[in-house]
Amino acid sequence: MRENQEKQSIEMHSAAAKEWAKSKLKQGKQSIFSRLAKLIFHRGFFISLALLLQLLVLAIPVVWFSRTISFVYFFAVYIVVTLVAVLHVISSRYQAEYKMAWVVPILALPVFGGLMYLLYGGNRMGKRAKKEMQMQEATLKRYMGTASEETIGELEHMGGDALTQSRYLETACFSPPHTHTETTYFPLGDTMFRQMKLELEQAEKYIFLEFFIIHPGKMWGEILEILERKARAGVDVRVMYDDVGCLYTLPTGYEATLEKMGIRCQVFNRYRPVVTLRLNNRDHRKIMVVDGNVAFTGGINLADEYINEKERFGHWKDSGVMLRGDAVWNFTVMFLSGWNHVAGIQEDFSAFRPTLPVSDVVRDGVVQPYDDSPLDDRPVGANVYHNLIAKATRYVYLTTPYLIIDGDMTSALCVAAQSGVDVRIITPHIPDKKIVFEATRAHYQLLLEAGVRIFEYTPGFIHAKNFAVDDRFGTVGTVNMDYRSLYLHFECGVWMAGSSAISGVREDFLATQALSEEITLEWAKEMSHHKRLIHALLRAFSHLL
Repeated sequence: MRENQEKQSIEMHSAAAKEWAKSKLKQGKQSIFSRLAKLIFHRGFFISLALLLQLLVLAIPVVWFSRTISFVYFFAVYIVVTLVAVLHVISSRYQAEYKMAWVVPILALPVFGGLMYLLYGGNRMGKRAKKEMQMQEATLKRYMGTASEETIGELEHMGGDALTQSRYLETACFSPPHTHTETTYFPLGDTMFRQMKLELEQAEKYIFLEFFIIHPGKMWGEILEILERKARAGVDVRVMYDDVGCLYTLPTGYEATLEKMGIRCQVFNRYRPVVTLRLNNRDHRKIMVVDGNVAFTGGINLADEYINEKERFGHWKDSGVMLRGDAVWNFTVMFLSGWNHVAGIQEDFSAFRPTLPVSDVVRDGVVQPYDDSPLDDRPVGANVYHNLIAKATRYVYLTTPYLIIDGDMTSALCVAAQSGVDVRIITPHIPDKKIVFEATRAHYQLLLEAGVRIFEYTPGFIHAKNFAVDDRFGTVGTVNMDYRSLYLHFECGVWMAGSSAISGVREDFLATQALSEEITLEWAKEMSHHKRLIHALLRAFSHLL
């Protein structure tokens, strides 16, 4: 039934895509000039230009210094500065591959390599940022609470491997597990969008939305109409979006537009013309909470390609999960904590406690929403994936739009496959970013040689970030398998043990696999020499993408 629905969705979308392509051909040359004009006069262009000028200004003293003193003195200073930069990278807590990827440009381009590392390479915090992080952690500890005895008993009944995974999440990000929570898995953004609107219509107290991308169109337009109507009715409606994620999708000052509608709005980590490491840390989370009773998360942003109303890279395959019950509180606290941090305020979260009686909730295994902050040196998203792979005894099915993984993750997948676990991965066949797509393919051969099976989703682009393990464990969330998502972005997800949504993830994986092309080891070995060279370079520097 579900597979037929998806095939119908693909067929309908293919017809719509043909009409869309015809209209795009008619626009032709004028669209090129209009896009170029928009790019040049957009605030993002001016901010990027200002950042580039700052880097040049920082480099000018070095150039001047090199020309005004003897070569011997300049060379000595050059060696000292380069060594300090390299030692700083090597002594950092970053992964070995990430360190090596930065050491090469720093040594080859000591001025600009170091400046680029300053802008893009690190994640260091000043005293103020550390203090803010500590306050945020204290808030999470205060309001999240701890696992109930009933939930701990349920985990113990499931086995020690379930309990240890859950304990890690509660210790690392203060997010306790819950039992009185119903889970519903959505294999397509199209279907989740319909349910999101139904739940929004039921809102009586508050609506919280936090998304990486918001793009005006059918999806956002229909949601916005409900939000504005609910705000007029006295519902506390709040929207938070990432400034870089929405840089080219929303007009400048869009938050003022929402405020005029009665919708409270915050913009996360504004893109400013100032060289700072904080530009790295984007809010990649996707969260919707209604009255503390219902929450959604997954890969789906608020843009038309996510519901296949707009053609970009073939059929857009995404997924999400809806929670109803106690575990929604984790997402409520996550949102409010982030909101207060950006707004610079403190609220009593107790006023947002859910109203849904426990007796009205179907018990559906153990559900544990978690978040991942890049500022605490705890790569929660990566460790969730490692734990799931390590606990598998029969199979690991995972989908990801990007497979740009470090040696530790590669080793974990290879060891699982070599131990007899059926490890399968689905990635896109039609890329959204060609360099990233080739970087993904550059990681195939090692995995294939170990027995991992890899499939590419031929109808288009797959954006889902899912794991299903042994029919026992699973996760659905926002965490891609690339360095930025695993170590630099704010992310979230839902870890599940014994929940019905896990079977939904598994069935969706198998249905999607049937629509995909399997990549063989022979395909990898028959690659041309120049392609192998490109892939080797991409593997070496993929963590900088």
